[in-house]
Amino acid sequence: MAKFLVQKSNPLKGEVTISGAKNAVLPIMAATLLTEEKCEIKDVPALRDVDVMCDLLESLGAAVYKDLDANRVEIQAGGDVLCEAPFDLVKMMRASILVLGALIIRSGRAVIHLPGGCAIGKRPVELHLKGLKAMGVEIDEEQLHRGIIDARAEKLKGTTIYLDFPSVGATEVIIMAAALAEGTTVLENAAQEPEIVDLANFLNKMGARIKGAGTDTIKIDGVDSLRGVSHNVIPDRIEAGTFMVGAAMTRGNVLIKNVVPDHLKAVIAKLKECGAYVEMGEDGVRVRGDLNEITATDIKTLPYPGFPTDMQSPFMALLTVAKGPSVVIETVFENRFMHVGEFNRMGANIKTSGNCSIIPGDKKLKGAQVVATDLRAGAAVVLTGLVAEGTTEVSQIYHIDRGYEKFVEKLKALGANIMRVEE
Repeated sequence: MAKFLVQKSNPLKGEVTISGAKNAVLPIMAATLLTEEKCEIKDVPALRDVDVMCDLLESLGAAVYKDLDANRVEIQAGGDVLCEAPFDLVKMMRASILVLGALIIRSGRAVIHLPGGCAIGKRPVELHLKGLKAMGVEIDEEQLHRGIIDARAEKLKGTTIYLDFPSVGATEVIIMAAALAEGTTVLENAAQEPEIVDLANFLNKMGARIKGAGTDTIKIDGVDSLRGVSHNVIPDRIEAGTFMVGAAMTRGNVLIKNVVPDHLKAVIAKLKECGAYVEMGEDGVRVRGDLNEITATDIKTLPYPGFPTDMQSPFMALLTVAKGPSVVIETVFENRFMHVGEFNRMGANIKTSGNCSIIPGDKKLKGAQVVATDLRAGAAVVLTGLVAEGTTEVSQIYHIDRGYEKFVEKLKALGANIMRVEE
């Protein structure tokens, strides 16, 4: 097992270029199953989750050419597509569920075990299945009780679907299924994340007729077929936010390139509240933590365009060293405070009750042996190690490998004292 060794570092300085978005590329890769023609995807990050999705698509019968050194993938699901996703791949990644709608379209059936991924709380698939049922999909309830989704439909029909919660995954699965369904589908209370917009743009290039992506109501007029296209993935807003926080908490000066500031309005607003200098320019976003004292603020996670739950743990890392107490309220996942114990090993003294954490702030942190409890928490403890006295040893870094391309190399280029050790 590999681990990171992180030493207290000088302020981060320099430039960093953000990779393509993990949470955008995975649904786009799944959507290539909707056509028999070849699709080219560019700006694909070299990540473990991308490797798993490539393996999953190959197992279903697609031809996959992967050149992640050039951040490029070609996928062609010509001919017959298998309906059953292998359990050993599905258990590795939550995003495996994204092939559900496409498999039903191509094969008339989909068999998928309930997927794995980060253990950050319940992420049920009821909303995915509710939407598909409304479109005429039959679900084997007995199999579902055993943890297996066995879904069948000869033909999907458009309808109006209301999501009880604006689930990103459910929105993506329903959009893909509706693109080739008969008639019109109206999805209400849809997720509005930029990754949804990128998926809709990709499908529209293929010939789909999707309107309203990025709003809470999406209309999809079904078409008869989709064609192969080439597409560039949007930048990863969570990676960008992580480096923004790193610049602020180390009192650094970093230019973050290949970023869409509109995707990070809530994060930028909170950084400014803390006293960080944030300037948007033609060449990127510059964040400085060396001009003012970094002070406390409160955050509450919400679906987009609110403060992203994926930025909660990195931002909490900043609040551990900010002056004054802060409150963090998590409303999206009920088990996303596992990193609090790791911060406390380093002296943060955070108190948690239910979905609320109180961070006293202004702590002199000390290096410790800590665990990357999930993807974003892993990045957060690395950032904390950059400002802690001594050495911080971060284990279970396979979580970080799932979502941050060349994380160590990018941090080192900014002056971080970090190394990867293979055991």
